[in-house]
Amino acid sequence: MISTRWLEKRKPQWQRLEQLVNRSGRRGVAALSHDELQELGLLYRQTASDLATVREDITSRLFTSYLNQLLARTHNLIYMGRRPNWGGIWRFYVDTYPRVFREAFPLVLLAALVFIGGGLAGAVVTLRDAAFAHRILGPQMIETIEKREMWTHSILAVKPMAASGIMTNNITVGFLMFVAGITAGLGTLWMLITNGLLMGVLAVTTARAGMALQLCDFVAAHGALELPAIFIAAGAGLEIARGLLFPGVLTPKESLRQAGNRGTKLLLGELPLLIVAGVIEAFVSPTRVPTALKFTLSAALFTALVLYLSSGMKKPTPRLN
Repeated sequence: MISTRWLEKRKPQWQRLEQLVNRSGRRGVAALSHDELQELGLLYRQTASDLATVREDITSRLFTSYLNQLLARTHNLIYMGRRPNWGGIWRFYVDTYPRVFREAFPLVLLAALVFIGGGLAGAVVTLRDAAFAHRILGPQMIETIEKREMWTHSILAVKPMAASGIMTNNITVGFLMFVAGITAGLGTLWMLITNGLLMGVLAVTTARAGMALQLCDFVAAHGALELPAIFIAAGAGLEIARGLLFPGVLTPKESLRQAGNRGTKLLLGELPLLIVAGVIEAFVSPTRVPTALKFTLSAALFTALVLYLSSGMKKPTPRLN
């Protein structure tokens, strides 16, 4: 049986622990000072040991229940983690990300040029050999184009589901372009070339069928964000390749770690672009919204993106005469 003297000795520590837990309130551990946090941890361990002792005495069920509840509250306080730092997320997208993008811009530009090169190659080959389009696009797509029909009408019937699928697909493609950078960039470059090739083949094939305007009508609105986002994701992959191939004065491990950090930031920043592009592709691109409005939206979105990515640039300090 636990003695009254032992209980009287332990109760002040339990009460102090309860006081610290109550004082933390909604702010959690952030409400406590450094010394109080250390005290909280010590009291938590001591109280857990006391609970093991109290449980051995069947006459101390009230104390057992009290300590169980107190330790559960303390456990939740200690291990609930920090609350989301919304201010940090805001600063990342407003300040950090535009700077990260500008630092990686040469790689993003390289990705765009590789994609365009693949598109030009696909267009040239298709102009010279019409059968090439059949091998790339497949008979079903060719048949649809020959009927002068767009393959996007099915999106209208299931817009919410289509938006989710499009966003998932775009994010998957972006992520794959990023992780493919670990192949020394070869995987990323291959994905850029093949996707560009497909776009070039599709452009020439639809133009031959007199559907060039219909294709532009569909692509314009969401393409203003989707294509730059894909180039950014590819740039993140090429950043991994650069860290892998050109460590400079750093060790290969440290170079790859730093490149991975930069690439991850670059990838995270473009995810909202893919989400917005997916919504536009499902709810605007396949609709009968006037083509002029779609092109206007495209120009507005691309202009806003350029202004955002160029924001925060250091302006030269005026020199005093």
